[in-house]
Parts: sequence; structure tokens; C-alpha cells
Amino acid sequence: MTPTSMLWLFPLIAAGGVLQAMGGPMNNALRVSLVNPWLATLVSFGLIVPIFLVIAAVFVRPLPTVAGIAGMPWWAPLGGIIGSLAVVCGLLFIGTIGAGTYAALTVSANLITSVVIDHYGWLGVSAHPITPTRAIGAVALVTGVILITSS
Repeated sequence: MTPTSMLWLFPLIAAGGVLQAMGGPMNNALRVSLVNPWLATLVSFGLIVPIFLVIAAVFVRPLPTVAGIAGMPWWAPLGGIIGSLAVVCGLLFIGTIGAGTYAALTVSANLITSVVIDHYGWLGVSAHPITPTRAIGAVALVTGVILITSS
């Protein structure tokens, strides 16, 4: 895809960002109501598993190949565990530090880490070197976090 042909994806991706911002406070409310953060995490993920079971049953194709599974990096299935740790962090900390501070810290850490991953081509992504413009963007993010968290 060319950069112009991908523009239609941006509103969908932005909507995903809006939903992510809503998910943390919603999970925090779940934790407050259930008191136990581990039970809240179980409820949160317990609701989504059946939904994805149905989706996987409906959209059964394409199926993985034996070669594809055999060639899969050992760390590839761990993304879900990492995502669940992010959910648990939101459950535990948004009520204390606020959604804005939580988002500022996590988004900045995410973007800076992503720039480093891109630069070195880690985790199977194509290498995209850090440019002066990208470095300035990272500094701007850190500056934004300082401004958001200083109130």
C-alpha cells in the first residue's frame, strides 16, 4: 500500500485509540466494583474470549500451515500476555494517577519503544532508522508527559 492509499485506515486506527483510552477507566471501574484486581482481570478477559472464539469459528480461513507454526518465533504468542499486563497496570493505577497521566506515560513509552524497535528491526519488523525528525518527536513526547503529569 502506498502512504496515500492507507489514509482510510487512519480514522479506524484513531477509533482504536479512543477505545483504548476508554478501556483503562472502564477496567478501573470494574476493579473498584469487584475490589480484587485479579478477579477484575479475569472478568475482563473472560468476556472477550467467547467473542473471539465465535469470530475464529466464523472466519476459519486461512488456516495456519505446519511450516508456518514451526517457523514461528518462540516469543510470538507472548504478545497476549504482554497485553494482559498492560490491562492489569491500568486496573491497578488509573484510579490513583488518572487516565490522562496513565495514557501520557504508556503512549510515550509505547512510541519511544516502537521507534527503537523500528530502528533495529527487532521482533520481525522492517527496519526504519531513527531520523532527526523522529528523535525530535520522541523528545516532544517526553516533554508532553512532563507537562501532563506536572499538574
